[in-house]
Amino acid sequence: MATTVTGYDASSIQVLEGLEAVRRRPGMYIGSTDARGLHHLVREIVDNSVDEALGGYCDTIVTRIAPDGVVTVTDNGRGIPIDKHPKANISALEVIMTVLHAGGKFGGGGYKVSGGLHGVGASVVNALSEWCRVDVRRNGKLYRQEYRRGVPVGPVKAVGKTDPDDHGTTTSFLADTAIFTAGLDYDFDQLINWFRETAYLTRGLKLTLIDERSDREMSFHFEGGIVSFVRHLNRNRGVVHEQPFYVQRESAAGLVEVALQYNDSYGESTHTFANNINTIDGGTHLSGFKSALTRTMNDYAKRNGFLKGDETLSGEDVREGLTAIVSVKLAEPQFEGQTKAKLGNAEVAGAVQGVVTEGLNQFLEENPQIARRVIEKCINASRAREAARKARELVQRKGGLESFSLPGKLADCTERDPARAELYIVEGDSAGGSAKQGRDRRFQAILPLRGKILNVERARLDKMLQNNEIRTLLTALGTGVGESFDKSKLRYHRIVLMTDADVDGSHIRTLLLTFFFRHLEQLILDGHVFIAQPPLYKVKSGKEEAWIYNDEELRTMLERVGDKAEVQRYKGLGEMNPDQLWSTTMDPAKRTLMQITIDDSVEADETFDMLMGAAVPPRKKFIQTHAQEVQNLDL
Repeated sequence: MATTVTGYDASSIQVLEGLEAVRRRPGMYIGSTDARGLHHLVREIVDNSVDEALGGYCDTIVTRIAPDGVVTVTDNGRGIPIDKHPKANISALEVIMTVLHAGGKFGGGGYKVSGGLHGVGASVVNALSEWCRVDVRRNGKLYRQEYRRGVPVGPVKAVGKTDPDDHGTTTSFLADTAIFTAGLDYDFDQLINWFRETAYLTRGLKLTLIDERSDREMSFHFEGGIVSFVRHLNRNRGVVHEQPFYVQRESAAGLVEVALQYNDSYGESTHTFANNINTIDGGTHLSGFKSALTRTMNDYAKRNGFLKGDETLSGEDVREGLTAIVSVKLAEPQFEGQTKAKLGNAEVAGAVQGVVTEGLNQFLEENPQIARRVIEKCINASRAREAARKARELVQRKGGLESFSLPGKLADCTERDPARAELYIVEGDSAGGSAKQGRDRRFQAILPLRGKILNVERARLDKMLQNNEIRTLLTALGTGVGESFDKSKLRYHRIVLMTDADVDGSHIRTLLLTFFFRHLEQLILDGHVFIAQPPLYKVKSGKEEAWIYNDEELRTMLERVGDKAEVQRYKGLGEMNPDQLWSTTMDPAKRTLMQITIDDSVEADETFDMLMGAAVPPRKKFIQTHAQEVQNLDL
C-alpha cells in the first residue's frame, strides 16, 4: 500500500550555517563530548602553536588551566594575521576562528608542514566554548577578538601596544558545559604525556603546562629530540648498546627522522609519527622502515660472516627488543580515516626505506662492536623463533574452525558468522560453569581459564607458546600469532574479558590485556576486545532488589532506601546464579561492556613496561604514588 508523504520539499532541507553544525553534531568534529573530546579541544589549540614551531617560527608554548576551567595557550610564533582576508572581507583572524576548513594549512603558503589537516581546529574549539578570546601580538600592537559560542562579539580591534620584538598568539577559552555535560575536569597527567611526546618530536621546542587548580607545573624541552625519546622509552630496560642509532635526511617525499636502540626485552616498541601525529595503525612509513631494517641487518650479517649459506633473519628476529621512533614531516600527508591513525602516502615507504638503509649501513660499519651485539641478539631471536615455530604449529594444528578441533574446555556457540559471535574469557571453572549455563548458546561461547596466564612482557614467544592457557586461548581465537597472525581467521568479533571484582581478577585481566597488546594488538585497534562490567553489589530493601555497578551508585541507592538496606558485595562471578549472571552481565539488552582502545600507543607501551616488565623500582614508585587511591583492597 502506497503512503502519501506531505510537507517534504526544499524548505524541509535544513542548512546549518557557520559553526552551528559543530554545536549540533560535536562528535563529528572532536570524536565525543566526554573527557576525550574535552581534552581534544586543548590539543587542537596547542597543535596550532606546534605548527608554528614545526615551521621554525616558535620555540615556546605555555598552556595554563585556571581553577574555573578556563584554558589559555600562549606561543611566541608569528601571530595569527589580523589584516582583511581578500575573499571573506573580514579579518583573517575572524576567518580562522569562525569558518570551518580555513587556515594556513591550505594552499601551501602558510605552513610547509602541519599537524592539522582539515583546518577545523580553532573554529571547532571556538564553536564548542561558552566564550573564547584571542590576543595577537604583531607589529608592535596587541589585537583582540572575543566570541560567544563561536559568534564574534565585535570586530578585531587593536587594544594596546607591545614591544616590537614581541610576537605570538594567546587563545583563551571556556568549554561549554551545555556541550560537555560531565564537567570540565582536565586530566593533568593525560595532557603531560602528550606534551612530553610532542616536545620529543619537535626538537628545541619548550612546552609548559601550568595547572592552577592543583598548583602543578611541568615543562619539557629536548634538544636531543627523538634520540631522547628512545632513551626515555628504554629507561627501565637493559640496553644492548648505549649509543642509539639516529638518522635525519630530507627526501623528495619530506623529512625522514629515525632513532632506534635495542634492549634486552623480547617485545617490540616501534612508534610512528607523521607531522607529530601518532599513527598508531602505522602506514607507509612503518612498512618502509621494517623493510629497510630487515634487509640491512641481513646484508650486514651475511657480509661479515654471522650468517652462513641460506640462513636469514626474519622481520620478527630483527625487531625483538627494538625500541624505535619513526617520524616523517610531509607537506601533504594523506591519512586513512578521520582519526589519522594510518599514513597512506605511497611515496613515503620508499623514502623511509632509502634513508634508513643508507644511515643504518653506515652506523653498523662505523660501530662494529654495537653491530656484533645487535646481530647476535637477532640470531638468538632467530633460534628461539624456530622453537616457537614448532610450538605454534602445534597450536595451529588444533586451531581449525570445526568444533571438534577446538579446546575441550571451550563451550562454543552455534553461530558460525564471526561478526555475530562472542567469546567470553572467564576466570576459573566456577564462573565458567555459571557463564555456560546462563549464556545464550546461539552466539556466546565461553572459555574458562585456569589460574593466571603467563606474563608475556617477560617471556619470549617460544616460552609463551608452551603455556597451556595461552595455547588454549590462541586455538579458540583462531588467528595465530606473530608472523603467522591472520585477522581474517578470527572466530569471534567480540572478545569479552570477564573476571572477578577482586585483586586476583584485576591481575588476570591485566595479564590478558598485556597478552593482547603485545601479541594481538590489531584485535584491540579494530575494536574487538571488551571488558565485562559485572555488578559489585546487590541491594535489598524490603521487596525491592537492585544490582549496583559502582560505589557512587551504591551511595545514591542507600540515600534513597536508607542504611537499613541489605547490601551484598560480589567479588566472584561464581557467587551469582546463572540467571543472575545473564541478566546483569551477559544479556546484550542490559549489560555494559567497556571497549578497550589505544589512544596513545606510547603511553600504553610505557604503562605495560612499568607494570609488567622486569624492572622493580618504577613499579614500586607507581604503587607508592597511587596507594592512597585504592578503595577496595582484599585482605
